[in-house]
Amino acid sequence: MTITPHQPLAAPIQGKFLYEEYRMDQVRVSDPYIANAFAKEIEYLTSYDPDRLLAGFRENRGLPKRADKYPGWENTEIRGHTLGHYLSALSQAYACTRDDGLALRLNYLLEELALCQHESGYLSAFEERLFDHVENKQPAWVPWYTMHKIIAGLTASYSATGSKTAYALADKLGDWVYRRTASWSDEVHQRVLSVEYGGMNDCLYDLYRITGKAGHLSAAHSFDELTLFTPVHEGKDILKSKHANTTIPKFLGALNRYRTLGKSEAFYLEAAVQFWEMVVHHHSYITGGNSEWEHFGDPDMLDRERSNFTAETCNTYNMLKLTRELFKITGDIRYADFYENTYLNAIVSSQHPHTGMTMYFQPMATGYFKVYSSPFEHFWCCTGTGMESFTKLNDSLYFHDAASIVVNQYLSSTLDSAAHGLMLIQSANLPYSDIVEFKISVMQPQAQSTTLKLRLPDWLAGEPELLLNGQPVNSAVSEGYLLASRVWEDGDTLQLKLPMKLTHFSLPDARQVVAFKYGPVVLSAALGQSDLSVSATGVAVSVPTRNMLVKDFITTVNESPQEWLAQLADRAVRLEQDELAFALRGTDEDQRLVFTPHYKQHSERYGIYWRLVETDSAELQKHILQGKIRQRVQDATLDSLPVGNDQYELEHGIEGENTSVATWDGYNIRKAENGGWFSYRMKVAPRTDNYLSVTYFSGNNGKKIAIYVDGERIASEVLHTDEARSFYERSYLIPAEAVGGKTEVEVKFVVPEKENGIFDLLRMMTGYDHNAGLRQLAFSEGTLSTSFSSGITTYSLSVPHTASQVQLNVTPHHHNALVYADGILIEDSLPREIKLPHSRTEVKLTVKAEDHVTVQEYKLQIVKE
Repeated sequence: MTITPHQPLAAPIQGKFLYEEYRMDQVRVSDPYIANAFAKEIEYLTSYDPDRLLAGFRENRGLPKRADKYPGWENTEIRGHTLGHYLSALSQAYACTRDDGLALRLNYLLEELALCQHESGYLSAFEERLFDHVENKQPAWVPWYTMHKIIAGLTASYSATGSKTAYALADKLGDWVYRRTASWSDEVHQRVLSVEYGGMNDCLYDLYRITGKAGHLSAAHSFDELTLFTPVHEGKDILKSKHANTTIPKFLGALNRYRTLGKSEAFYLEAAVQFWEMVVHHHSYITGGNSEWEHFGDPDMLDRERSNFTAETCNTYNMLKLTRELFKITGDIRYADFYENTYLNAIVSSQHPHTGMTMYFQPMATGYFKVYSSPFEHFWCCTGTGMESFTKLNDSLYFHDAASIVVNQYLSSTLDSAAHGLMLIQSANLPYSDIVEFKISVMQPQAQSTTLKLRLPDWLAGEPELLLNGQPVNSAVSEGYLLASRVWEDGDTLQLKLPMKLTHFSLPDARQVVAFKYGPVVLSAALGQSDLSVSATGVAVSVPTRNMLVKDFITTVNESPQEWLAQLADRAVRLEQDELAFALRGTDEDQRLVFTPHYKQHSERYGIYWRLVETDSAELQKHILQGKIRQRVQDATLDSLPVGNDQYELEHGIEGENTSVATWDGYNIRKAENGGWFSYRMKVAPRTDNYLSVTYFSGNNGKKIAIYVDGERIASEVLHTDEARSFYERSYLIPAEAVGGKTEVEVKFVVPEKENGIFDLLRMMTGYDHNAGLRQLAFSEGTLSTSFSSGITTYSLSVPHTASQVQLNVTPHHHNALVYADGILIEDSLPREIKLPHSRTEVKLTVKAEDHVTVQEYKLQIVKE
């Protein structure tokens, strides 16, 4: 199918790239795993009903109904965002394949959207009043975020097809944005920028490059957030508690300002570079993913943030977009290294190879599992970015300049470099083989040499070897690339050897927490399929549960963790040469854990990070205590939401007047003033005492706040703490008689006077268990003087006189209780070895109930007979 291109009205000045990209149809991937990933995505995209995607747009324009809206996020205030992603994904798929069926589908959507566009240029699946809500301090779920997706989808459609319809739609919509932004006062402007707006600056700079209209450029500038860019440009890491997928696209827009307007805007390039450095080196995990519960934490504090809510896939998608553009501008190999690692271990890892469905969160805490989207139920943000990621899997393998071809990824593929008159056929099977081969076909006579720049990866474990037509060749190395330069002849063959080895990486705040890589791949250990049940968070976001004890540490035997790691080459054994699987030696997990490529781990619980410890060490005891504390909070939490996070607040039915969101000292605050209020719907446990846990800040000392539950006031106080400059939690009892049989209540916060609010995480909880007894006390051998009973606290155990040790098995009444053996906090789910050097050995067990206050002691005397 041929689509007649529409020429832009003007050609804005653009910043120069060091390297240019290839058209997507010039790179064809033949790697079986990646080719399957692309095919699954195309299968998914073509299974959509276009009329259901368009339903909200038609409804908003007052047109007759043709189909029902899709459910999930597509039936909320964020409806329409999926169609924006879908347009971008279809455009990329068409650019790769030039498939007429994809072009017809794209053209149908564009023609239908033209019917839905208002005379003002406004185009959306929801009413324009949501933008008024943002400007007037009323709750609304990120309308500008959704607008970004729509404009980006339209500009992508135009770039891929030259469609006049796409151009007209985007042009008129850009005019609407300009008129709206031009009307903002300074106060309203700052208020709008405080609510997630996606990459509005990014897509508007793209639009300006197409139209050349000054209004579109002005609108783009309106979304450039200098209060964010300036401190980051100065090297100040102010990312703590910022919503990651709100923040990353802002810097994509900053970089696009430089790309669009050139060197006069170098400030924005420098800010983007600084931001990339902060995120990659101080906020990212081994896979390249970042954030916990969608937010950045303190720099270099990654171990304490590991959970089932880490590494939102949208963040990874956007970080790769930023990385790609920075590489094109600078040619710095660091960007190519990060791209390869994150592409394979986070993006490719996020899609199920059988269903094509993608992930929202990618848990970094050991013992969780991958949870994938459903085809037509949820429509998460990560569903949308997943569409885009898996229709551009070929777009960053190769780059070029006038005299060279840059090979950044080693993946079986074919490159048609028309500019150089060459075709490269790459055959690779990393990490299973360390040999990469290139066959060169000459498509046009070669008047001059062309340089192949072969990336030397950061995981390289020895000297690379290069053969030309089977013979060793001396090649220069420049800025991390091996240079192969000559006037190429048809049939030339290059063979590159890239040695690999097993390596370990630790976390900055926990040097004994390690993860493993072999060459480019992150490894994880499968932990079984027991109870792979999911729960929900936010707006119908599915997340994995861990309703069982999962051992997430490894004890080294007869050597310290440092000594063990120093001998890693001897402490990890490759099980089969043709496969990639490693087992450990010299640990308590030698017979259980097998480490394999994480991107292929789809059906089991897994562990990427493992804490290496010595028996009874302070490090192990600290780890056990922190795990118990985290688990008891998780178990006691009936409902929770990160305040100020629009998705989670919307899910909890937020309402309010004269209320807004801000950030203070690294934490989000939901605030109100002068009689303003805000409320949420929260789950409760019926017929029992519930506790509302609220976080305040000491800076609000002396300010009033009142709390109501279903209209009944449960607290009215003047806030006060003696701790200077600190956040603190206050727990409010909601008695069982007040709850009755309810499973949900309205919690309302009223601020009668000057500005006040709540911070961080709001929780509804049950109380902690107070029973410090034991359920089980058993031994591997011997006879107890008295049969075990929870009420008996003194025992004698008789063992054979030849016994040198005995194993103790102990189970507390509550799994979140703490058990100490002779003052040492132990992992009570594992057998404990007690050595018997004398005829009599005394052991004292101390149990602290789940409340970690109530205590019960047990005394044991082990006698050899």
